[in-house]
Amino acid sequence: MVDDPDTTIYEDKPRVKDYMTRDVVTVSPEDTVGDVAERIADSDAHSGFPVCDGRRVEGFISARDLLLADDQDPIFTVMTKDIIVAHPDMKITDAARVILRSGIQRLPVVDDAGNLAGIISNADVIRSQIERATPEKVGKLKRTLESIHGADATEEHRTVELSVLTPTQTKVYTDELEGRSYELENGLAEPLVVIDNAGELLLADGHHRVKAAARLGIEEMDAYVIVLDERVELGMAETARQADLESIDDIQEVDYAHHPLVETTKRLQDHE
Repeated sequence: MVDDPDTTIYEDKPRVKDYMTRDVVTVSPEDTVGDVAERIADSDAHSGFPVCDGRRVEGFISARDLLLADDQDPIFTVMTKDIIVAHPDMKITDAARVILRSGIQRLPVVDDAGNLAGIISNADVIRSQIERATPEKVGKLKRTLESIHGADATEEHRTVELSVLTPTQTKVYTDELEGRSYELENGLAEPLVVIDNAGELLLADGHHRVKAAARLGIEEMDAYVIVLDERVELGMAETARQADLESIDDIQEVDYAHHPLVETTKRLQDHE
C-alpha cells in the first residue's frame, strides 16, 4: 500500500502517520450496545469507536448503529464490518480524497498485519495543510537566504527556549490557537522554523504554535534551525524592530471575525 517507496524525508509528501492520532480509544466486539451507548453519551469527543479484537480491527461502531439495537446486543452483531481504512504510509492528500468522497469523518489506520495503528480525521487532514513545517520547506528558506544575502547556512534540529525567540509576525488568530493547543497536548505539533542570525533567534514559522505553547506553560519546543555563518541584515528582523516585537507576548491575538477578508451579514448590510 506504500506509494513512492523510495521517497526521502526531503520530499514534501506528508503521510497519514505524521498526523494520525496514535492513542485510540476502542471497544471490544463482545461489549454490549448499552455499554458503548453510555460511553458515547458521556464523551464530548467520540461519536463512535473502532471495534478491535486485541489490536486487530474488526469493524466500526457509530451512534447511528446503536439506534435500533437492544441494550444487551453484543457490538459485533450491529457494528459496520466492511469499513474503509487507511495505511500509515498513505499520502495525506489521498486520505483527504477518501474522507471527502466517502463522507466519513474518521478513518481507522491499520498496519500491514491489520492491527490498529491510529485514526485519521477530517480535522487532522485540515491541520496537515495549515502552518506545516517540512524539511523541504526549511531547505527552500535556507537556499533563499543564501541566494539573497550571499551567506552560507547550515540546518540543525534542536530544542529552543521560547523566551529567547524574536517573533516576526505581528498577530495570530484566536480560533487557530485551539487547534494548536490540542496538537501540543497530544504531542502532534510540528517543529518551529527558526533562523539563527549570529545568536539572534528569529521565529520564521510557527507563531500560532508558540502562542499556544505559552498558554499551556510550555517553555521550549523542537525546531528546525537555519544557522547563518555570519550576521546579515534580514528583512524580517527589521519588520520585527519596526513593530516592536521583542517576545512572544508582543504577538497580538485576533478573533477570526475581525479578519479583513471575513464578513458577517450585518457588516455587509452596513456597507450597503
